Amino acid sequence: MRPSRFYLPKIDDPPSTIFEHLLQRFPQVPSDVWRQRVTQGLITLSDGTTMREDSAYRYGLMVYYWKHVPFEPEPLEEPIVIFRDDEIIVVDKPHGMAVTPAGEHVERSLLFRLEKSTGLTDLAPMHRIDRDTAGLVLFTINPAGRAPYHQLFSEGRIVKEYVAAAHVPDDLQGRRWRIENRLETGDPWYRQRIVAGAVNAITEIELLDVRTGCGRFRLFPTTGKKHQLRVHMASIGCPVVGDPFYPTIKERHEGDLPLQLIARSLAFIDPITGVERSFTSRRELA
Repeated sequence: MRPSRFYLPKIDDPPSTIFEHLLQRFPQVPSDVWRQRVTQGLITLSDGTTMREDSAYRYGLMVYYWKHVPFEPEPLEEPIVIFRDDEIIVVDKPHGMAVTPAGEHVERSLLFRLEKSTGLTDLAPMHRIDRDTAGLVLFTINPAGRAPYHQLFSEGRIVKEYVAAAHVPDDLQGRRWRIENRLETGDPWYRQRIVAGAVNAITEIELLDVRTGCGRFRLFPTTGKKHQLRVHMASIGCPVVGDPFYPTIKERHEGDLPLQLIARSLAFIDPITGVERSFTSRRELA
């Protein structure tokens, strides 16, 4: 597993040591955790040295550190490899698994599980889906071939289809929507909100069928903002089943359904081989 990293920025009144900067930058991490990492030699610098507690703050250095979460439980389900060749791996991610290490999800993350199972250490996700969302994620294997696949997403040359189960009000008007608006960080920080301004989030939504107040939808995002599909579904009055954040924050309970949102398919022309690719998740809505 690769270390996390961050850059030491130019600061008008910098702290005297990197250790002090760590405490300021990551207030949620107790000082004794950082001290233990330093003692164990788990923090290194881009100049080739191992950080000490008295290492001076130097603008421009990169700091590399290894995360460790004590007693991290095993994931409830392992990801499924849908496709692999010399350049890419397409993986079917389960609900509740972060794509990359974050917070208390380190060894449970998709990247860690995939590196562990394949032995490949240069994997990189070309896009992200929420931890609560299940479905397809495309990884590149070789750093040298990464740029063409990244451009598929940045230039909109890949078709992404999602499926969702959502609450449907009796007075819902229409069966197709094109949502175009601007999303920014909301309150609390982990939610997104719709604001005025230049459009940065676009989703095509189609209602397939309705059964006793619950509908099955297809969603085609042409942008990839955080929580985009969840916010857009809530904005048309059809929040996704199992969503704890939208339209309001709800407390989770044991036995609750996971978020009923699946990244169902990816389709594109392979930028290296020229082959037409199409992959479909094996996961189903509850």
